[in-house]
Amino acid sequence: MRKVCCIFTFCFFYYNSFAQNVATVNGKSISSKEFMWVYKKNHAGNTNASQQELADYLEMYINFKLKVLDAKASDLDADTAYRKEINGYENALKVQKKKSPKNEAYDFIMNEYREGVLMFNISEKKIWSKVQDNEAKLLDFYNQNASVYAGKSFYEARGLVINDYQQYLEVEWIKALRAKYSVKVNTDELKKLAKL
Repeated sequence: MRKVCCIFTFCFFYYNSFAQNVATVNGKSISSKEFMWVYKKNHAGNTNASQQELADYLEMYINFKLKVLDAKASDLDADTAYRKEINGYENALKVQKKKSPKNEAYDFIMNEYREGVLMFNISEKKIWSKVQDNEAKLLDFYNQNASVYAGKSFYEARGLVINDYQQYLEVEWIKALRAKYSVKVNTDELKKLAKL
């Protein structure tokens, strides 16, 4: 009987904690509060969204979180320059007294900044640096997709080729991350958050 009670308590706790989250990425929760704070911030304060709009945005946010995981797996969060930048930003916030360190919004702002810098740094490593000064790879990509560029030469289409190659690298990177890390979406919680 005691074992059954423990299992029930665990299941109840797990369900209730998951119910407050829109997703988990590699076992780490994305709370509904965090997700809606980010959504609102990036949609001019508007939180009136359909379930589909929230689901689409959540997919992008999950991809962001996966990139941050990849950055941490590459120890980019231990980099001295990264730590110095984060400390500088946190000190600037305190000086401006924008938010109190005891305020929930402060936590969201700091987390967003930390993760944003990590995402930028890993993107530089995984995508942008692979495109710059790599004419051979760009030319190969152009040749494999020449029909897309409507008869333009490589040099005429170079800007488009760079953009398309970066998008290709991004898609492949996300596929690899989604294969490597577990992702669970709580569609019931998204339904609760949807306003339309």
